[in-house]
Amino acid sequence: MLRLTINGRAATVSMPPDTPLLWVLRDELGMTGTKFGCGMALCGACTVHLDGQPVRACSTPVQAAAGKRVTTIEGVGRTAAGRAVQAAWIAHEVPQCGYCQSGQVMSACALLAANRRPSDADIDAAMSGNLCRCGAYNEIRAAIKTAARTLGSGA
Repeated sequence: MLRLTINGRAATVSMPPDTPLLWVLRDELGMTGTKFGCGMALCGACTVHLDGQPVRACSTPVQAAAGKRVTTIEGVGRTAAGRAVQAAWIAHEVPQCGYCQSGQVMSACALLAANRRPSDADIDAAMSGNLCRCGAYNEIRAAIKTAARTLGSGA
């Protein structure tokens, strides 16, 4: 049994310690907002935060999350960066098919939690591991800039 803290709540899971965190979240805990994309940590659809840092849940063994704070798309809206990013995503109508969006949002939130005034290069670097098959990259960048302005204004 492993004890985890997910979105501020304690959870005990009984899956083997080498099970990818993605499958623990989805299959054992019923948190389906984190998506399976490639299974090789290349697309970013499964991005979650471990102690505030973005990680790929498809390749992170659940034992690596023990003793750390796990934040998923279901809980990121409780943070200032999460609220700002989610509002900007809606305002800019970012999602097309939507499949990659939870991972995109999680990466954007990690960026803005660390850097409230990111340059285009900062945004490119932070988002480089998140693929969007619909090509919504311009909308994603615009939404991140809007969220940054919102955070900078103290809203």
